[in-house]
Amino acid sequence: MLIAVASTDGEMVNEHFGRASRFWIFDISRSGRKLIMVRNVEPLSTGDKSHPFDPEKMARVGETIKDCERVYCTKIGERPKLELEKLGIETILYHDAIGSITV
Repeated sequence: MLIAVASTDGEMVNEHFGRASRFWIFDISRSGRKLIMVRNVEPLSTGDKSHPFDPEKMARVGETIKDCERVYCTKIGERPKLELEKLGIETILYHDAIGSITV
């Protein structure tokens, strides 16, 4: 299964979904995980906590990770989470090493 990970370093799940400028894409199975690629995105967040939801940015992020079954991040807003659900992507709140993610 393909997963998207919001990470600043490719080692830890340590990024808020909306602040992510890239997603690390892994193929994960019972036998382990393999990094497939790193996909760059324009962050959804502007850095201002009161910024409005931007459906066009969200659509671009969704398009970037639409082949993934799950996205791992430290936090995510309710609206982006709902938009991911519409794409069939499960959101997992996680703050640990990528190497400890299991199926």
